[in-house]
Amino acid sequence: MAKRALSHLDRENRPTMVDVGVKQVSLREALAEARVKLPRPVAAALRRSGHRTHKGPVFDTAVIAGVMAAKRTHELIPFCHPLGLEHCSIEVDQRTSGEIRVRCRVVVHHRTGVEMEALTGASVAALTIYDMCKALSHDIEIGGIRLLEKTGGKRAYKRIVRRPGGRR
Repeated sequence: MAKRALSHLDRENRPTMVDVGVKQVSLREALAEARVKLPRPVAAALRRSGHRTHKGPVFDTAVIAGVMAAKRTHELIPFCHPLGLEHCSIEVDQRTSGEIRVRCRVVVHHRTGVEMEALTGASVAALTIYDMCKALSHDIEIGGIRLLEKTGGKRAYKRIVRRPGGRR
């Protein structure tokens, strides 16, 4: 197995942007997820209100914020290349347990991947849910931010999710 190195360091170990000019343009896609854990009373209040607060429709606003953030990832994270995203979608799903799952899928034809855009979109959508619900409680937790899938480029990636009992 080839030894991997950090990609954002030059020969003198200084931070640098990766040169993607020699890479081939290909279809790149990434799916990321974030989870928002609401206290039970907050989850119940949110359901009763039709997922609306005084600030407006929570899930719709989170979708818009997540897409906006994914499109501007290069302005937020040093060394991310500016990408003209071809597709970005945010899915928000409230579970009965009081947990909200946020997923962001991003697609582009480019020389570099879109993992950071997908992770940023999911994270900002989750933060937007927190912001819109914090008047009900500050005990809301955001976590589980992770890459689920990546295609295109050198290394495809798909997270293997194990179910209880060791099954896939």
